[in-house]
Amino acid sequence: MKIYRLLLLAFCFYSTVTFAQKSLLQSGPMVGYCEMTEALIWVQTKKEAKVKIEYFAIDNPQNVFVSSSLDTKKEDGYTAKLILDKITEGKMYNYTLFINNNKINLDYETTFSSKELWQWRKEAPDFSVALGSCTYINEPDVDRPGKGYGDNYSIFRTINNKKPNIMLWLGDNTYLREADFDSKTGIYHRFTHSRSISDLQPLLARTQNIAIWDDHDFGPNDSDRSYTYKYVTQKAFKDFWGNKTYGLDFEQREGVFSTYSWGDVQFFLLDDRFFKSPNDRKTGEKTILGKQQLEWFIDALASSTANFKVVCIGGQVINSAEKFENYANYSNERDYLLSEIQKNKVRGVFFLTGDRHFSELSSLKRENTYPLYDWTVSPLTSGVAKSALDEKNTNRVEGSLFMEQNFGMLYFSGDRKNRQVKMVLYNPEGKELWDKVLLLNDLK
Repeated sequence: MKIYRLLLLAFCFYSTVTFAQKSLLQSGPMVGYCEMTEALIWVQTKKEAKVKIEYFAIDNPQNVFVSSSLDTKKEDGYTAKLILDKITEGKMYNYTLFINNNKINLDYETTFSSKELWQWRKEAPDFSVALGSCTYINEPDVDRPGKGYGDNYSIFRTINNKKPNIMLWLGDNTYLREADFDSKTGIYHRFTHSRSISDLQPLLARTQNIAIWDDHDFGPNDSDRSYTYKYVTQKAFKDFWGNKTYGLDFEQREGVFSTYSWGDVQFFLLDDRFFKSPNDRKTGEKTILGKQQLEWFIDALASSTANFKVVCIGGQVINSAEKFENYANYSNERDYLLSEIQKNKVRGVFFLTGDRHFSELSSLKRENTYPLYDWTVSPLTSGVAKSALDEKNTNRVEGSLFMEQNFGMLYFSGDRKNRQVKMVLYNPEGKELWDKVLLLNDLK
């Protein structure tokens, strides 16, 4: 009887400690970029704690690796980015989070796949990418009065059920409020609040999450380079996402633009806020990307060997209407960019955009070359806009306009002679709304 009581006490103690450590988990774990020899796992705790990851290849579970331990700190929003540097190419891994050396048991899948070495050996791998923009998570104390602007958070479980290899977050991934704009405390609270909903966690834990930003996760509505706290939101963005790089200089102090490759696709992740000129300024050069980022982007496009060059930017590029913050309002810069793409004979380019709270495909016909497509996918959980009905977008593809919450999927498939990408738009329940196939041979 005495032994039984001791065992019971030991079990209760263990259960209490395990629960206490799990209660320290604020959000995540989240899979960031994955390469052939390393991957990134992000996590956020509720207070200072020590975190690490154990992981193993699913085809060799006996060989368990452990990441270095990191301490989460208040100055970084109690976030940590754990680098797993004992992986090899083309394998699926299972991983486990430890907080203060205690295993955190989660009721959803925690896996990732390393990048495959396929060049010169076999056909490019087939894979899928989920995408969307405009994620509003209600918080009544600071939201505007009336019905909450966000709903249908279960859309993230629907996306996860599609099992994408990558989730592309196309901006407005969180909505800073008036209470947040002018302090680091407010900004980090908003990023934390948006990241912490339960419906989101399974998607974060099993697919690569790659992000750009737009005005609402950069600053106020329609914000630009004059925003005082842009270096604070830049740090928050870097603390909360797992992209490989942010900006150009060694310390990555300017902007959050970068590039990332998977299979035969290169994603160009552009920053349409950090260098953007104010909408109401009457003098000076009108710009979205700024000269340094624009020239880097053209250089990167020209030197890319990827079959598909997928350009991700917050605002619409090909929509012809000079409305809101469409690139059509920045005609000199847009014309230069599109001209450079054509002059440099860059093949396989198409755009992914968000921002507008409706979805549509725009297509720009060009002389002696392929058309440029711009697929806008919006919104995920925020309110829906009907403004598209009043826009004269002469480049809109008939039948592609949808004014409801949604998400998109890109399916890259086929051998080198028949490579293609299929675009599919889904509603929050996973019902297919629209699709279109682009053949690589038609983008040359």
